[in-house]
Amino acid sequence: MTGQEHARRQFLKAAGFGAVALLTGANISPGQARSSTASQIKNQRLKLGMASYTLRKFNLDDTLAMTKQVGLKYIVFKDFHLPLDSSPEQIKAVVKKVEDAGLELYGGGVIYMRNENQVHNAFNYAKAAGMKVIIGVPNHELLPLVNKKVQAYDIKVAIHNHGPTDKVYPTPASAYERIKDLDKRIGLCIDIGHTMRANVDPADSAKKFTDRLLDVHIKDVTQATARGRTIEIGRGVIDIPKFLKTLLEIKYSGIVSFEYEKDADNPLAGLAESVGYVKGVLAAIS
Repeated sequence: MTGQEHARRQFLKAAGFGAVALLTGANISPGQARSSTASQIKNQRLKLGMASYTLRKFNLDDTLAMTKQVGLKYIVFKDFHLPLDSSPEQIKAVVKKVEDAGLELYGGGVIYMRNENQVHNAFNYAKAAGMKVIIGVPNHELLPLVNKKVQAYDIKVAIHNHGPTDKVYPTPASAYERIKDLDKRIGLCIDIGHTMRANVDPADSAKKFTDRLLDVHIKDVTQATARGRTIEIGRGVIDIPKFLKTLLEIKYSGIVSFEYEKDADNPLAGLAESVGYVKGVLAAIS
């Protein structure tokens, strides 16, 4: 067994304790799982959130409840939970629900922008909801318009990469090349699963594009190929400790949102394991 494999197994063991606590609300003593003690978790410097695509089969109330249950504070809404054609009144009501749940709605996405109307609608939607960032996929020819809207609205746009089969933004590097000369509020949402599926180390991308890293979708995948599929974090091929250490080293200040795409009908156990694993890693390295 390699040193990395041993470390992953140790973190996965700690994550198991974390998952139980997240699902049951039980307190874990330092003797049971030293890496999950309150003092260690308190010292972590990364903000963890939920990409609501994870809970795409669930309604808004259940989505908010499960986000709280796994101990996450921040949330980015896919349009399942806040439709893009919502009225200002509907948006206001949903935002109040989020606030009442003790959560923070920090962004929307992934939002596709394939024509000018969709660009305008995305920014109006984000402004009405008080979102700080749009996790988006604007067509290349629309980037000049996106640049103008960012400057007018002061809302960031984090371009999401979708892996080796995507023709628009397959990798973080492909997005960076398109936006490097635009307003710095246009940056990247590095999806580390899709990045790995393109056989690119997500830690290397985070370090290389630090100046434009605005958002992160964290997950794990089974293979570093187009055939890779989402799996519980810590069970796949991504070096999660290396990636998290990199975020800490570059002083990443955005949100790290869990996008657990497996088990859409019953994601809570795998999601809780993934959150527990990440918190265990952060506790160990912080």
